[in-house]
Amino acid sequence: MSEDRTSSSAPEALDADALLALENQLCFAIVTAARNVVSIYRPVLEPLGLTHPQYLVMLALWERAPRSLGELADELAMDPATLSPLVKRLEAQGRVTRSRRVDDERVLDIGLTDGGRALRSDALQVPGQILARVGMTVEQVAAVRDGLAPFAARRDADAAAGERA
Repeated sequence: MSEDRTSSSAPEALDADALLALENQLCFAIVTAARNVVSIYRPVLEPLGLTHPQYLVMLALWERAPRSLGELADELAMDPATLSPLVKRLEAQGRVTRSRRVDDERVLDIGLTDGGRALRSDALQVPGQILARVGMTVEQVAAVRDGLAPFAARRDADAAAGERA
């Protein structure tokens, strides 16, 4: 019979071994879930010709475009150096445009092409397919998303603190 190391919610009640047990680590649960979510999206996005990170870029641009690479990176919680190759691939696919601002050449604006805007109508089926694959309702997904909000808020607070330092 295996020992239940997760029965207590108070960390001080866990023994030393339980504190370091892999299955008790929040980071492991989140990383595993994130990896699994991406694998669930992969076959749904494949017919659209998008990877999961490209899908996130397109979602942000469908909300508001054009926007600068820096703004897009902030919105997606990505490093601009990581985002730039994704945007270049989307440009090569004819989905987005990249252009320097006339008033400030340092700023790279990312916009949608007609093809990128048209892809939105095909992407409307993605959320329903994902819900069906995970067997969850919209409300259940919203509860999971909202439960993760403190972690996103922490990232934002850490970023703001770094800017003030």
